[in-house]
Amino acid sequence: MATEIKSLDGLCIHTITTKPLEFELACSKYSEIGVKGISIWRDAVADLDYRTVKDCLKKNDLSPVSYVRGGFFPALESEKRNVAVDDNIKMLQEAAEMEIPMLVLVCGAEPGQSLQTSREQIKEGIENILPRAQELNVKLAIEPLHPMYADTRSAITSLKQANELAEFFNNDFVGIAVDVYHLWFDDDLENQIKRCGKQNNLFAYHICDWNVPTDDMLLDRGLMGEGCIPLKKIRGWVEEAGFSGYNEVEIFSTKFWESDMDVFLGKIVNAYINHS
Repeated sequence: MATEIKSLDGLCIHTITTKPLEFELACSKYSEIGVKGISIWRDAVADLDYRTVKDCLKKNDLSPVSYVRGGFFPALESEKRNVAVDDNIKMLQEAAEMEIPMLVLVCGAEPGQSLQTSREQIKEGIENILPRAQELNVKLAIEPLHPMYADTRSAITSLKQANELAEFFNNDFVGIAVDVYHLWFDDDLENQIKRCGKQNNLFAYHICDWNVPTDDMLLDRGLMGEGCIPLKKIRGWVEEAGFSGYNEVEIFSTKFWESDMDVFLGKIVNAYINHS
């Protein structure tokens, strides 16, 4: 049973959720409404130096939760796989410079080869970057995606697969990001979340909703309470598994990106308190 949400202390917003806002303005607006956590997408800070980012976070009393998004390891050519590893190491260095404690991995897939081959390349990619992650004290969160993204975005398409991968490493720096949009329909979700908890592998929890009908599988995520995801039930499972971190609002939505951001942020707060 999920506990009742009474404050915004556990609320984190991904910068992609309010994509039209430049980073410094996003930080200011998050702080104004009482948000405590922020997950930073790489493109949001691409033109800023590390000191500016850290100063902005400190000024607005925001805790950086994760850096998004690494991964995309599979490729037909070894040269491209090496480039991916190098870029992930660069992202780890960026995260460390900005004092962001975790890198989210959207693991990738290659349509020109089997999913199993892509999964082996993902494992190899994580093996290659893990030593640097440990040196820099930045955790790696494997995010399983909905099977509709198995062509190019991720060969890891279930929480079971993500658990198996994390357990292969058996390392405090490798865990899982559970995103309800990608996993809500899984009939084994409760058991797999419990499995995460037993292994101390549950690193992150992402929330939004599934619109009915959904007009675009990428750019029409719903605000919590607008769709059919049993959010409170899933949060109860996550809490029972021992997770006490942030609830990260991650919404890709053309509709919301075209709306007034102040109004949208107010809706996020209301949805978080009442429907998540």
